[in-house]
Amino acid sequence: MNDQEKISRRKVIGGLGAGLASMAVAPAFGMPGAAVSGSNNAAPLEDPTTKYPKPPFKAQQQPWPGLASKMDPMPDHGEKSYKGSGRLQGRKALITGGDSGMGRAAAIAYAREGADVAINYLPAEEPDAQQVVALIKAAGRKAVAIPGDITDEAFCKRLVEEAVRGLGGLDILVNNAAMQQTKPSITDISSEQFDRTMKTNIYAPFWITKAALPHLKPGSAIIATTSEQATDPSAELFDYAQTKAANTSYVRSLAKQLGPKGIRVNGVAPGPIWTPLQVSGGATMEKLQNFGADKPLGRPGQPVELASIYVQLAASDASYATGQVYGAMGGGGLP
Repeated sequence: MNDQEKISRRKVIGGLGAGLASMAVAPAFGMPGAAVSGSNNAAPLEDPTTKYPKPPFKAQQQPWPGLASKMDPMPDHGEKSYKGSGRLQGRKALITGGDSGMGRAAAIAYAREGADVAINYLPAEEPDAQQVVALIKAAGRKAVAIPGDITDEAFCKRLVEEAVRGLGGLDILVNNAAMQQTKPSITDISSEQFDRTMKTNIYAPFWITKAALPHLKPGSAIIATTSEQATDPSAELFDYAQTKAANTSYVRSLAKQLGPKGIRVNGVAPGPIWTPLQVSGGATMEKLQNFGADKPLGRPGQPVELASIYVQLAASDASYATGQVYGAMGGGGLP
């Protein structure tokens, strides 16, 4: 073969290689139905600073633990806006504090993503809880309502047993319920309040997680609701802030312990979110009326704005995320 023939052969082979490469790339860029930049059906941009109500808010107060249905304005948990896509099809979730706040947002989202959901709440929160049950059923999923006080160890064990029995198993656990009461000084915090805060926020997740573990298989997820208070505590939330720091550590420690078993553990850290915690003693009236004004977005968050985080941390496509704390704080805090 002379030199001219060798050159011609290289050109042919090179041309074939380029053609094969273009064929391999073509499906990503030129196939019918592929996403096209600038498509007319793109969702419109939403300005996060004006998407939801901003302070000043109306002065209001409720007896603890408070009801979302009596707040003004009412919080948005995704009742009308959250749309699922089957990401949690067939999963079985237990959510504490599932009647309102982030727990309610997670329950609605989970159901619309295809999961059956059990919620725990205090008996005083029954009106809100029944709304959540109706929303879960409207999504075509099984709803299990389990009222009771999680400061009691025996109830925590029974809670898990009833959830497993009602759902037919368990593979998502969301430890979300919390006690928060504002006090200007440590000297104003009674031993009774301190004890209830610790039992609700620290003891209960310990008891519930311990009871749930025998039912959780590889691929299951545990999610804790922590807070910006864990790393940037407010002076008037002395006891609550400590518990959120403990929740953050529990996420990171338990993730190391359960990682080899294929069980992921993560946390969600909210900033100021418009929930009954605030109107039932969790904030001073002055802070409530200006709630969220000090954040870069100029407003508090709504529970629905965290729903997708709870979904992501429970979904199988987040399989490498464990021991993480995901923040949604309006521009403040340190997750």
